Amino acid sequence: MCYSAMVYAEYKKYVREHGALMDVNAYVKLFWWQQGRDPMKRPRAPRSMERELLNEGPSELADAIRRWDAHEISQLEQDIFKQRKRIADGERAMQSKPTKKAQEDVRIGSNKVEQAMRRLGDLKRSEAQPDDSRIYPGYYCPVMVWEDGRRVVKPMRYQCRMPGWTEAIERKYPGTYMARRDKLEESWGKLFGYSHGVMLATAFYEHVERDGQDVILEFRPETGQDLLAACLWSRSVEAGGNELLSFAAISDDPPAEVAAAGHDRCIVPIKPEHIDAWLKPDPKHLAEQYRILDDRERPYYEHRMAA
Repeated sequence: MCYSAMVYAEYKKYVREHGALMDVNAYVKLFWWQQGRDPMKRPRAPRSMERELLNEGPSELADAIRRWDAHEISQLEQDIFKQRKRIADGERAMQSKPTKKAQEDVRIGSNKVEQAMRRLGDLKRSEAQPDDSRIYPGYYCPVMVWEDGRRVVKPMRYQCRMPGWTEAIERKYPGTYMARRDKLEESWGKLFGYSHGVMLATAFYEHVERDGQDVILEFRPETGQDLLAACLWSRSVEAGGNELLSFAAISDDPPAEVAAAGHDRCIVPIKPEHIDAWLKPDPKHLAEQYRILDDRERPYYEHRMAA
């Protein structure tokens, strides 16, 4: 299902190599900051995407990211203090009379401190790390679309909210980050032929079974080439009036080497010469869109255990 992917989260990659224009307004809406708004919920995005905006983005975006960082750092530090107190209380209780509650307080508190410290480190460090560009369902990343006669880059959430859905309906169908090629007209007919996009990726990750254990494998083109992943996207309005841009990557039967590694799906990377035809679909000529998907790039995917 391509539950995770390593993407190019920096918008300048799209601008420099694919002649796209950055939709500044869409980025500002996504990272918009207002002290005291309810809820104070930060959009999940790869750190490399945020770091580029901090260092090279428009001033209003850099300021918004700095405010989110400061707010989250404060929240994390408070939570670490709270969890360390929880651990200390549990350890004292264990010394006098061991109980299951005290054991759980120590275990859960320790896990939460570890998670918070890891996130705190991500927010405070300036150097890049390999996983800084990895996305999961619910994360935002750049997606290239066609708008006003040219290629445009917009930040979109990797999990598509189908047209007409509410947030409540969406929660019932958590798998909409992947659109099966054999279901494009049946399940995705409101988007296929209407709203197409491209996500730049370098690798994708899948759960497979190995010796009775669930493991995660990384699949990456042997040549190191970019993957122009074919996507469908949707524009909807949330309950509070905010615009939500969301997308799904199209998947198909896997090449032999992916199947041999234990997985039954693979993203569909289109060829560079098909980008504009894919981004400007005609719903009356779906056969042309299927032709683009079938005339795809076919790299050999090497795989390894993911870190």
